[in-house]
Amino acid sequence: MAVVDQASPTSTPARGRTIVRQPSRAELDPERTHRRRRLLETALAIGVPVCLLLLWQAASAWNWIDGRLYPAPTEIGRRGWDLITEGTLWHDLFSTSRRVLLGWALGSAAGAVLGVLMGSSSLLRKALEPTLDALYVVPKLALLPILFNIFGLGEGSQIALVAITVFFFVWIATMAAIMSVPEGYRDGGHVFGAGRWQMFRHVVFPAAAPQMMVGARVAAGVAVLVIVAAEFLVGEDGLGYLIFSSRNLFINDAMFVGIVVVALLGVLFAQVLRLLERVLLPWVDHRDGGSGQ
Repeated sequence: MAVVDQASPTSTPARGRTIVRQPSRAELDPERTHRRRRLLETALAIGVPVCLLLLWQAASAWNWIDGRLYPAPTEIGRRGWDLITEGTLWHDLFSTSRRVLLGWALGSAAGAVLGVLMGSSSLLRKALEPTLDALYVVPKLALLPILFNIFGLGEGSQIALVAITVFFFVWIATMAAIMSVPEGYRDGGHVFGAGRWQMFRHVVFPAAAPQMMVGARVAAGVAVLVIVAAEFLVGEDGLGYLIFSSRNLFINDAMFVGIVVVALLGVLFAQVLRLLERVLLPWVDHRDGGSGQ
């Protein structure tokens, strides 16, 4: 590609020059460059944890760390297989997943509805925001005694705890997303005569949905953290109970199995929500894995 700077009759010779610029490899073959980039990203995403596991295995084999406290990955894998064949791990995984899904669904629905209402109405926002801000900073585990009084010691209190925690994250993200929709978008809707429902459906929601989905993904991760902590305290089953009881009995390989499964569960929830976002929000550019317009 040649860019020619034409010199005027009165210009100096230094200003009249030809700049030759060779196109980069990415410009010549963007598809191949994108495939190589994705391959590199995938290799790094897989390679880093594999290298860490190999380092952990080597440290345990060469007694750099105490194998009784930090069992080798192979020992953890064998214990995990035993828990799978016994059915214990499946039961605990199902119990935790059920609580997370129910709590996340209830909390997300309530947070999204209130977030839309408060983001759309300044009067409602002024009325409720101070109270909700005060409740938001209260540690959610501190609410367990109150939830015990309402729902008892069973499933209800744990699901309610997850729902309350998720509610605040989704509410904040949704309200902020609705408020951040540019006024130019709304003006364009008014020009075309859009009513209140049409304005929300065709203008406000498409613009706010990516940020709302970010809040939902963050809430899903927090939901896993909260339910594991609740199962530490009051659970009779679940991954949190598996981790805590194994630690008390000094069965550290089973404890690490629970930790690994919790991490995988969080990753799975996040990926499912990313896939859901791709399906529900086709107008969003997902090439970098994020939510954006």
